[in-house]
Amino acid sequence: MLILILLLAFATAAHAQMPGPNPAELEAMKKLDYMVGHWQGDSWILGPGGQRMTSRGSETVQWKLGGKVLLVEGLFKSPAPDGTEFTSHETLAVISFDARKSAYNFRTYTARGGAGDHELKLVGQRGWQWTMSGSGGSTIRFTSQFTDDGKWVEIGERSSDGETWQKFFEMTLTRVE
Repeated sequence: MLILILLLAFATAAHAQMPGPNPAELEAMKKLDYMVGHWQGDSWILGPGGQRMTSRGSETVQWKLGGKVLLVEGLFKSPAPDGTEFTSHETLAVISFDARKSAYNFRTYTARGGAGDHELKLVGQRGWQWTMSGSGGSTIRFTSQFTDDGKWVEIGERSSDGETWQKFFEMTLTRVE
């Protein structure tokens, strides 16, 4: 019984000494408040041979851990040749702010097995951009803008030289909640 009391006392003391959320992180995350909600709409992406594949879907953005992170869940479906639909894009991402680096982190996961850590940079009043390495040494960047009339417009571009960009993706969503 004495051991149980000591363990409980130690656990309580350790919990009381745990630091709370960093105020700088919480303040930085508040700058992304415009993203929170449920969004629906359409997208297109250029597939092999330059064929345009369309999809319809949604993104849900929620505060988690008391405002310390944003959870972003995306699910898009495309029409199949037989008239049914298939899941063409399913993602999960976590956005956080690292006060030590003074930078946003964008941790992404896809249902197809992809994952990565990317720096998310704020662009304009209500937008952001992130990049990743593509095939053949190319760079891929995604830029999102959130409009005053409740639209989320995102484009994806590819560049082999970092100066000339070719759009291969566009998504336009409307806030529904």
